[in-house]
Amino acid sequence: MTGPGTSSGTGTEQAPAAGRWELLLPHQDRLRRLAWLRLSSHQDVEDCVQEALLRAALHRDLDEDRVGPFLTSVLLRLCVDVHRYRERSRRHLHQHRFHVEPVQSPEETVCAAAEGAWMLQQVRRLAGRERDIVLARIEGTSTREAAGRLGISVKAAEGAFTRARARLRRWHSAGLEG
Repeated sequence: MTGPGTSSGTGTEQAPAAGRWELLLPHQDRLRRLAWLRLSSHQDVEDCVQEALLRAALHRDLDEDRVGPFLTSVLLRLCVDVHRYRERSRRHLHQHRFHVEPVQSPEETVCAAAEGAWMLQQVRRLAGRERDIVLARIEGTSTREAAGRLGISVKAAEGAFTRARARLRRWHSAGLEG
């Protein structure tokens, strides 16, 4: 199994004695049943069972009287690791799926640029505070910062911005109709 639960492969483990395997293998079917209750993939079940047996076989201080509980504990942790790995992979794919920018055709790019230029002309038609606030917002300034720069209250800046947006919407709708 790649991902969670794979052994370290450091080469420092020693091969378990044949007697150790005789102690562990009778638990294999029980471990498979436990894993099937928690995992949906046959491959994941087999990987977790084999990994649990291998870890127990290589464990230096294995208490032979507590082999069953030890294997159960290791197996359940491996099952949790599989679920964590799957969830992390799912989240990772989900996040990256939405960061793909759609490719615009050349026609769409030209139309968007023309609409933006037309809108900027309409902003310049606005009067006083409304024009100043919208131009500040176009530059990336927050309404609060624009209010401070223009020496007006935040409420006045928000009101001017709201009125300007409503006026621009009306002009845009009228431009599309006519």
